[in-house]
Amino acid sequence: MISLKPRSILLISAIFRVGLILVGEWQDTHMEVRYTDVDYLVFSDAASLMASGQSPYKRTTYRYSPLLAFLLIPNSFISRCWGKFLFSASDLFVGLFIRIILKQRKVPDDLCTYSMLIWLFNPFTFTIGTRGNCEPIVCAIILWIIICLINGNVVQAAFWYGLIVHFRIYPIIYALPIVIFLDPRFFRSGTKPLLSDWTSDPGKARQINSELIDKCAVCDVWKSTFTRSRILFGLISGTVFLLCTGFFFHLYGWEFLHEALLYHLTRTDARHNFSIYFYHIYLNYERELSVLEKLVSFLPQFIVQLVLILCFAKDLVFCFFVQTVAFVAFNKVITAQYFVWFFCVLPLILPWSNMKLKWKGLCCILLWMGAQTHWLLWGYLLEFKGKNVFLQLWMASLLFLAANTFILIVLIRHHNYGPVFRQHTDLKTTKTT
Repeated sequence: MISLKPRSILLISAIFRVGLILVGEWQDTHMEVRYTDVDYLVFSDAASLMASGQSPYKRTTYRYSPLLAFLLIPNSFISRCWGKFLFSASDLFVGLFIRIILKQRKVPDDLCTYSMLIWLFNPFTFTIGTRGNCEPIVCAIILWIIICLINGNVVQAAFWYGLIVHFRIYPIIYALPIVIFLDPRFFRSGTKPLLSDWTSDPGKARQINSELIDKCAVCDVWKSTFTRSRILFGLISGTVFLLCTGFFFHLYGWEFLHEALLYHLTRTDARHNFSIYFYHIYLNYERELSVLEKLVSFLPQFIVQLVLILCFAKDLVFCFFVQTVAFVAFNKVITAQYFVWFFCVLPLILPWSNMKLKWKGLCCILLWMGAQTHWLLWGYLLEFKGKNVFLQLWMASLLFLAANTFILIVLIRHHNYGPVFRQHTDLKTTKTT
């Protein structure tokens, strides 16, 4: 397996996904339980409305950017599977981008291959795109932004960041770490940042870790806040976001603004929700929550995000990972598709982890899967059997949060921290091509 070339891995992955899409179509036609994600039907209906010149928001429960419906317009005249192929292609790009990022950090070929396989042949991730979920597009663009940043291409990174925040609001959590990451010591006009290479030497890794802790990210960022790179990134990403949002607001008005953006800040879901806020939402479902209650629910999430950013922003990829895990774990609404947000970054941090798969790594995997399965058991009794198990489901949510928190702490303790960049040793650096 490890001797397979990247092209062969991507080809096998593509064939496998095409097969899943075709089998899924057969299952939808001949079996009671559908393979296709119900959200895909919503996307397709919205795309059909847009193709006929109508608002995609005439389709109830469509709460995404019109860009998504636009991308799926070919569902109406090419094939209803168009979107699934598009999402699965994005899935393959994620695997390719994982390899590109790791190779640029000079990670050995075998570790690069393992990291690709962890994404491309993960049962959770390969079913996401083939069932018709749009998250692989988001994952691919997030990884492309990382590639742009580590290559010093601030303009392109800013463009894609503004676009993806419009497309899917959650990447807004990466704004502050990116600003801290754009350190003027590394991002100089006319020069390309120098990447810190991967090392298998634990002593050297510990030395880098010590240097990183001594120079806390929050201390560095205030020394020169308004640098050229930071201002450029903020102006371009903000402009792209505002242009996209303003354009669609002009076309679809308040309906777009509420459904695509504001709704996600106030969303409540008494079912299909792994969140610890689930029981409170259920008990108060028929009552409009006060502004204070809505804000308080964001407070633990905000505090955890801030602490993680200030500690790990210089190690950008790892910062993205721990941020995303914490954001999902403490969010007011958690559904299974959210897990793919951090799964796409997980393969990028594994080469810097000194945790062995046997036994600690395996225990973490089993703990996470066990806590999720335990929750799904109570969810099944509620959804399909009509049992009054809301309290038990909430306790399962508490257990799931505890499992996520424990695993996150273990991953942090076993990670070899290090800044992505190293300082230029002289002024005669390589010019950006």
